[in-house]
Amino acid sequence: MSYLPIQQLLKTAPVGTTVTVKGWVRTKRESKNAVFIALNDGSTINNIQAVAEAGQLPEETLKLITTGACVAVTGQLVESQGAGQAVEVKISDVLIYGPADPDKYPLQPKRHSLEFLREIAHLRPRTNTFSAILRIRHALAFAVHKYFNDNGFFYLNTPIITASDAEGAGEMFRVTTLDATNPPLTEDGKVDYSQDFFGRETNLTVSGQLEGELGAMALGKIYTFGPTFRAENSNTTRHLAEFWMIEPEVAFYELEDNMNLAEDFVKTVIRYAIQHCADDLAFLDNRLKEEEKTKKKEEQSELGLLEKLQFVISNEFVRLTYTEAIDILVNSKPAKKGQFQYEVSWGVDLQSEHERYLVEKHFKKPVILTNYPREIKAFYMKQDEDGKTVRAMDVLFPGIGEIIGGSQREDNLEKLEARMKEVGIEPEAIWWYLDTRRFGSAPHAGFGLGFERLVLFVTGMGNIRDVIPFPRAPKTAEF
Repeated sequence: MSYLPIQQLLKTAPVGTTVTVKGWVRTKRESKNAVFIALNDGSTINNIQAVAEAGQLPEETLKLITTGACVAVTGQLVESQGAGQAVEVKISDVLIYGPADPDKYPLQPKRHSLEFLREIAHLRPRTNTFSAILRIRHALAFAVHKYFNDNGFFYLNTPIITASDAEGAGEMFRVTTLDATNPPLTEDGKVDYSQDFFGRETNLTVSGQLEGELGAMALGKIYTFGPTFRAENSNTTRHLAEFWMIEPEVAFYELEDNMNLAEDFVKTVIRYAIQHCADDLAFLDNRLKEEEKTKKKEEQSELGLLEKLQFVISNEFVRLTYTEAIDILVNSKPAKKGQFQYEVSWGVDLQSEHERYLVEKHFKKPVILTNYPREIKAFYMKQDEDGKTVRAMDVLFPGIGEIIGGSQREDNLEKLEARMKEVGIEPEAIWWYLDTRRFGSAPHAGFGLGFERLVLFVTGMGNIRDVIPFPRAPKTAEF
């Protein structure tokens, strides 16, 4: 007798073998002659059917075999008599690990709304949709580490608690041990952070980039992959307060190198998911097709999920400047007919609708936009010689718009300090960052990819709260 995960059992166990299957009951169906139990253990989207003859199992055992119950089934693996599966287990013994009261268990064999499932995020991984998402999320995370390891990068763990704001956005979560109701105050009435745990005001990080640059200036090629936090009061389907960021930084890279890295990286990890998550992606592809049928024709996507993934890995990414993109958008039919929700002109930060038009309608390929106006980009981006633009790059995907943002970093100390002064960042606050420009400065570049954005794209889900196990958003910190 052997115990194997269902995924492995379905692939390798020969007919006639006595097996033990452990998992959770998805459904139980009784007929005049037999009892059919569908089991799933999370290793695969596929259930395995276990069959007992009518009257074979004690009535008290049969009553406990309900949707959600955890059981171990032992029996012989036989060719299935029904359609939909090649093999099934002919039951000889059943052990009940944990029953699930059918009157109280919230997951029943029917379609549940995603909104309802968010309320029971502790149980939603037991559904087909969320088990598929979490297996794909794992595969993508593994592919990220594999890609960078295979390409000579070193994994750098950057701080979660920081005294700097990498983006200059100011929307950060404070970290403190001071008494919230009676904090110590300075003479001018402000909170005295010198008495706090770290002796200064600290926050949860919004990015590991600045520290990542320090690593690149010593190790050459590094990447970070860790949690980041933004206290942005946003309830959109694209924002989380806690999410994971992938941020490579490479010494001696310029903008062109950075674009090459981003394109190769994202194609490679998506290709890995296609190769290793075929069943889960096929399930989500079918799910998306059913969902699309309920939409108005003009709102339906032109590409299915698997087609969208192939669209990315099969096409060379189109590369053009922000200025060239603005010219295309200004002269487009939607702009001339007033169909864009947001007006387009040089100097504006492009909206998702503009980015998706470039990808889905104009080029019909993924797009990398470069050389954005300096006024709408972060202080650390290398300034172009025209004084108006910086060596930024954004990678745009169908259905999602921007998925990667990056740049060549400003390696000239004087220009960097001048830009920091413009945006109100005190040099003393990040003196250590400026030291990399004082002592052996070098050209370098990097980018950031929100991991959940990647999972959102690969799974075809519509809300970013559905691609992380336990979402954190405004007024949402359950579980």
